[in-house]
Amino acid sequence: MTQKLFKSVDNAPLILFRIFFGLVFAFESFGSLATGWVTRNLVEPRTNFTFIGFEFLLNLMGDYMYVHFAIMGVLAFGVTFGYKYRFSIITMTIMWAMVYFMQKTSYNNHYYLMMLVGIIMSFLPANRFASVDARLNPSIKKNYMPNWILLVFIIQISCVYFYATIAKFYPDWLDGTVTGNMYRSMKKFPAFTELFQNHYFHLFIAYVGIAFDGLIVPALLWKRTRIFAVVLSLIFHISNSITLEIGVFPYFALALCVFFFPPEQIRRVFFKKKQPLDETTPVVDLESKKVFQYFFIPYLIIQVLLPIRHWFIKGDVLWTEEGHRLSWRMMLRNRSGYARFHVVDKATGEKLPFKMDEFYNKKQRARINTPDMIWQAAQYIKSEFAKEGKDVSVFAASSYVSINSKPGCQLIDPEVDLTTIEWSHLKHHDWILLLNCSVDLSSRKVINSNIPLKVITP
Repeated sequence: MTQKLFKSVDNAPLILFRIFFGLVFAFESFGSLATGWVTRNLVEPRTNFTFIGFEFLLNLMGDYMYVHFAIMGVLAFGVTFGYKYRFSIITMTIMWAMVYFMQKTSYNNHYYLMMLVGIIMSFLPANRFASVDARLNPSIKKNYMPNWILLVFIIQISCVYFYATIAKFYPDWLDGTVTGNMYRSMKKFPAFTELFQNHYFHLFIAYVGIAFDGLIVPALLWKRTRIFAVVLSLIFHISNSITLEIGVFPYFALALCVFFFPPEQIRRVFFKKKQPLDETTPVVDLESKKVFQYFFIPYLIIQVLLPIRHWFIKGDVLWTEEGHRLSWRMMLRNRSGYARFHVVDKATGEKLPFKMDEFYNKKQRARINTPDMIWQAAQYIKSEFAKEGKDVSVFAASSYVSINSKPGCQLIDPEVDLTTIEWSHLKHHDWILLLNCSVDLSSRKVINSNIPLKVITP
């Protein structure tokens, strides 16, 4: 087993993916500028919902972000052409990580995957062929790589699809509720309106999603089904790109398929002039073994374990969101709701007026329906009043949330001063009320609950 991991194989898949990855990143960077995504999310807002602990990144918000994305785009071309590759990939990945952790109002799982793949690529010799670096310094030119590089990518991709499959086995996905909510609201394809309203179509999409996520990796690994799996991936990802508008992820996912093909086959198709390996090809060096043993083994263990942490946290992750992020729980539910805050002056006991629209824009206010964002909003409100010399308590007086357009229940204990508690990433917070209400779906009324509730009409 060890010999197989460290034997030399053709590096054509890694070289080809480097080119694809750089191009995808360039499109993401310059596309975000061209579509106004940067303006709407990182320039115009007064503040942002960062990942908790990364609030210092808010100092970068503003016009500088135009420069930030432009630099990332240039670095992405450096990755594509293999020019100063190590500097380009590491700097680009760090800058992307800063963007990723800076805001979660417009959150997509592929942002996380792009960051992870950037980290992986930072440790790999992806510039040793078909690169400017190899042309300027022929001594680094190599036509081989260690076999474990293929394994790292296959395990990473398998984690994404495996956990995405497992997450779909819950009632609202299996009965077509989630896919129904997705497609019934689509208005841009009038010719398909009737189809998009059909319940059996919703069920079809739901089970195709489970089948694709669950079977695509085995199908890519098996030689007899590999080409069929690639064709299916093209259909699946391109259709998702058109209907769901999920950015570059479909093309990024397709690029990752190169690691499932025999390296020699990739060489013959894409690098016909590339020298094939022979008996003189050297074995993997000691440095490569150390990189795998001391970085990639711990990294892959984390990737396997991190998505299951919510199973050890009290409550339903669909409701509490504790352990939801970084777990490949992709497009699983529609979450809506609101939070109303009461601000009380600690010195006088007086209730203080404030306007949420002065702090957050419309899109941000619509996202204040998860515990972490409600908690962060409370901290931000406190800091804004502190600028006026006032020490305040902040309560989520009413916080009603609906999952998948069902009647809403209260999410946060209205008696808890959110500014007095610490956030934990690995345990349940008792001030997050567990979902414990019984709902008559015919009348859409709450029958019983352990707390007073209102009903959100979808």
